[in-house]
Amino acid sequence: MPGNSERRGSVRSSAKKGASKGSGGQGKKALEGRGKTLGATDRPWHKEFTGDDKPRKTRRKQERVRREAAAEGRVSHIGKKAPTGRTPVRRKDPDSPEVLVGRNPVVEALRGGVPATALYVARGIELDERTREAVRLAGNKGIAILEVSRAELDRMCNRALHQGLGLQVPPYHYEPLGDLIRIARESAPGLLIALDGVTDPRNLGAIVRSGAAFGAHGVFLPERRSAGMTATAWRASAGAAARTPIARVTNLTRALKECQEAGFLVVGLDADGELELPDLAAAVDPIVIVVGSEGRGLSRLVAETCDLRVSIPMANAVESLNASVAAAVTLAEVARRRSSLGASPGAAA
Repeated sequence: MPGNSERRGSVRSSAKKGASKGSGGQGKKALEGRGKTLGATDRPWHKEFTGDDKPRKTRRKQERVRREAAAEGRVSHIGKKAPTGRTPVRRKDPDSPEVLVGRNPVVEALRGGVPATALYVARGIELDERTREAVRLAGNKGIAILEVSRAELDRMCNRALHQGLGLQVPPYHYEPLGDLIRIARESAPGLLIALDGVTDPRNLGAIVRSGAAFGAHGVFLPERRSAGMTATAWRASAGAAARTPIARVTNLTRALKECQEAGFLVVGLDADGELELPDLAAAVDPIVIVVGSEGRGLSRLVAETCDLRVSIPMANAVESLNASVAAAVTLAEVARRRSSLGASPGAAA
């Protein structure tokens, strides 16, 4: 017979456990079905969902129809234009203003009378001599001087190295080719630079700067497939574009022929040229130096239009020079020949 302690323990255990409780009917509800399983076309989250009760093509079939239409170059029958596979590119408005950045370019542009509309000065920059001159010149010309944060100036110039100064300038005003020819003829011996497909604005700016340094009277370039005088080109020219007139022509070959009719000798820079630069005796005459593109050089029609094709002698280990470097070397040689014969290069207008 169990002892009292065992009986008391069993009683305490039963009391602690307590009576069992029912589910309240929850178990019965869990056994019930949840209705009909929706098909793919009836599920809003499914890729083949049609959205209504009418039989329609699934999205997968629609995509197949669009791909077939695109392959055939037609518009698909579901009312949408066939995709071309190319992402549309946003083109910058050529009439939008440019922001010229950098202390030297800004000061040079203000000295050269560039028709600027606003000078942006970053807060907290060191006020050196160039910054003070930029503010003074802008104030004398009635140009608005605006203090902005560095972050705002970074955004306006697409994070270019602005050195705390930015100058908003309207779109570059290109001169007519006839004016360049007239200026060069009045400042004999004339010297013009033609660019055949130079697409890097930094090269364009560097060539304009070299042209101003060695007495070129102007630069002209084609409207298509060529860099224009953007803020990047302005910066690379270190403000020289304010002193050197630049023209844009519709057809470069026709423009070169117009220069030939005006008495200029057209000289193209070509690695396979028949004449080396030190032997260019015609450098003292009115000439047009043609610089080819960075990759392919002179185009076929332009090369055929040139009166002479000149090469720059180099060591065998170097195949070619950068377009702006080749232009600078050629312009320096032309200036040297003219100065040695007493023919001083005219100042750029």
